[in-house]
Amino acid sequence: MIKNIILDFGDIFINLDKPATARAMVPFGFTGVTPKLDALFKAYEKGTVSSTVFLEVVSAEFPKASESDLIKAWNAILLEFPDSRLEFVEQLALENQYRLFLLSNTNDIHIEYVKQTMGLEKYARFKNAFDVFYLSYEMGMRKPDLEIFDFVLQENHLRPHETLFVDDTKDNTDAASQLGIKTWNLLVGKEDITQLKLHL
Repeated sequence: MIKNIILDFGDIFINLDKPATARAMVPFGFTGVTPKLDALFKAYEKGTVSSTVFLEVVSAEFPKASESDLIKAWNAILLEFPDSRLEFVEQLALENQYRLFLLSNTNDIHIEYVKQTMGLEKYARFKNAFDVFYLSYEMGMRKPDLEIFDFVLQENHLRPHETLFVDDTKDNTDAASQLGIKTWNLLVGKEDITQLKLHL
């Protein structure tokens, strides 16, 4: 019996255009993610690199781009957050049948942009629907590393078989299932988080 639900953020609640940042950087010479950039992006999601250092390193890689160009391109991935999904998770919280957790790989620049575009009132409504709101850059960990799932289980005394984890990225749901967590690898464009009860 499921008692706890851990939910991803991107493409579960907020719509994403995952290739948008790469497209926006092509005019500045971007041709693909190098090992150096990949390591930087992961470190930034873990919060081991500050926004200032992150922007300095990316600026050095793409000198034709201004800082505002870089921030605009970085945030291009983030699209709208449908009200239907916000209302759904608020209703789920009101029903009080499950403990609800958010677990998102994200970073400081993206969260600040989300707050601006959603507005602080809506963002607070979203955050308040969850028992705990976990953001990777505040935790020093990121999915799909097993340590992040283990941390959430241990800190909240959750039993894996009583816990459902929903994410659009198969690597993440595969990792969680290794710990015995039930998973739903949501297929973006074919499924929606508002159909959650079909998976419980």
